[in-house]
Amino acid sequence: MDVELIIDAFKEARLTNKIQVARNGNEALGFLFGEGKYTDRNQYPLPDIVLLDLKMPGIDGHEVLRKIKTTEILKRLPVIILTSSNEEGDRAMSYDRGANSYLVKPVSFDDFLKVVKQVSDYWLSLNVEPPMD
Repeated sequence: MDVELIIDAFKEARLTNKIQVARNGNEALGFLFGEGKYTDRNQYPLPDIVLLDLKMPGIDGHEVLRKIKTTEILKRLPVIILTSSNEEGDRAMSYDRGANSYLVKPVSFDDFLKVVKQVSDYWLSLNVEPPMD
């Protein structure tokens, strides 16, 4: 349901960026590391940003974040935590592991749409990407 909400919000905000959805932590890591069906980087290029939920099935978002930020080729990839958790421990662990931003999912679609637009405005327009090695 969250995935559909996010895709709808991106469409409503008229964002043209390609969205790649990973439904669990294993799939997210496979995509980011170019493994399995994701080996073709022409078809599955690295994303400009990662929107990461902490409460994913299988490998959770904390572990996905840790693997991203401890891998040389991925460590500069901006990771935005987008989760329902407002727990201090989750926020602290996310920032300790290198999250670039931590956003709590709003309940209403309109508020969620505002967040999507702000993420797009900042991370996809204003933010200057780090150099890639």
